[in-house]
Amino acid sequence: MPRLALLLLAAFAAGTSAADLKLPALFSDHMVLQRDKAVAVWGWADAGEEVMVEFAGQKKAAKADDAGKWSLRLDALAASAEGRPLVVSGKDGRKATVSDVLVGDVWLGSGQSNMAMTVNRAKDFAQEKAAANLPLIRHFKEESAGATSAQAHAKGSWLACSPDNVGGFSATLYFFGRELHRELGVPIGLINTSVGGTPIEAWIATETQTADAGLSRGLELQKEHYAALEKAAAQSAPQSKNARKTKKISLSTRSSGQLFDGKVAPLVPYTLTGMLWYQGEANSADTRAPLYGVQLSALIRDWRARWGEELPFAWVQLPNFGRPGEGWPLMREAMLKPLALPKTGMAVTIDIGEAKDIHPKNKQEVGRRLSLWALGTVYGRKVAATSGPLPAGHEIKGAEVIVTLAHAEGLKTRDGAPVKGLLLAGADKQWKPAVGKIDGAKLIVSSAEVPAPVALRYAWQGFPETNLVNGADLPASPFRTDDWAPPPPAAPAAKGKGKAK
Repeated sequence: MPRLALLLLAAFAAGTSAADLKLPALFSDHMVLQRDKAVAVWGWADAGEEVMVEFAGQKKAAKADDAGKWSLRLDALAASAEGRPLVVSGKDGRKATVSDVLVGDVWLGSGQSNMAMTVNRAKDFAQEKAAANLPLIRHFKEESAGATSAQAHAKGSWLACSPDNVGGFSATLYFFGRELHRELGVPIGLINTSVGGTPIEAWIATETQTADAGLSRGLELQKEHYAALEKAAAQSAPQSKNARKTKKISLSTRSSGQLFDGKVAPLVPYTLTGMLWYQGEANSADTRAPLYGVQLSALIRDWRARWGEELPFAWVQLPNFGRPGEGWPLMREAMLKPLALPKTGMAVTIDIGEAKDIHPKNKQEVGRRLSLWALGTVYGRKVAATSGPLPAGHEIKGAEVIVTLAHAEGLKTRDGAPVKGLLLAGADKQWKPAVGKIDGAKLIVSSAEVPAPVALRYAWQGFPETNLVNGADLPASPFRTDDWAPPPPAAPAAKGKGKAK
């Protein structure tokens, strides 16, 4: 055989062999490994092949199983801003090398469009871009599609933050990570797996939902909701904005479990500090929102179980937005319920939304508020507050409803004016404006029009006017003391040539 043919054959054989030694996309150049924990490392080789992983002076061996999968854990690593190689060696001298690996804290962020929203769409982008020379902050965007079964391989790459690429980072994650980096001084890894316009049902494993009666009801409501939107899309002329949007959302992004299978399962068990969640807009119909607390709680428990660790988990409560109906207030209420789970937190954003834009641009403050929770509870740092005031119980005494608030040190109104957004109702369920008096961590509410109150609501609107804050100027969450169902929708106006009589 001619010498050139032999060389080409050898090169082909070497390339084929090298392809058998494979690492997940997460294990790629510029990655961040988690500090102070045993670090999961895994990949694929030939069945039965011995594999050696070397990093920062450690050498750990593993053997691929019959399917070619191998896994191991490195001993806990100290934080390091020195970019070092991680080397995986197999048989016949094969190697896979990952360059510029840092050690710090890694956070996973997920949800729909407000988590996916990039820095170049946030406010003050020109200034943010100029200040983004922060190479110790790294961002991995998971780019897989949905799937009908749990996938092993993610898609994406790590980027070291610079003015040239920060515009494509998740804004919420970036501003959160930047605060942590400033305070902690360690490298920060941010894993972004999010898709706009998607419901929570797509992010929870199907088997988890079908095994629970409450979650199964959520799947039924989801199907009813999208069937109604699709019917409206077919009938509308011209099509409504929501109907056009519905047509663009593929089945794989709203079907049960498909985003979990395609975009979360491949990330397990990458070692993390914690998780962040920004979603809910797609579940905010009046009929679906009340179930959201059960669904988010299930997602948290399920993801923690799959990672094998009770990871800290926080989310963003939906902000003020000018949508009619009670869907958004009901959603904000539902988001209070998972706080009963340990190591959870919530950023209240009722004051930084935009009436006509479901994607508010002030993601800097969203990230900052999430970072206050993380710094104060996960890292044990002293911060002014880890949350805005949250309802913690109430009692009725005569003509007054007395509400106790948690996270309410320094409770006040931001503008010094009377508390806004308060309503009281008696047994007739007729809501009347009310006044509130602040007494330490308590809010005492009354109304001359309601001498015998039975229920109180605060900021119970899509876009309420609010001013109640704690000493750190973090806003109080909307809340209510009743459980009354929303009133039925108004009947449509009569159609015809003449006016309805």
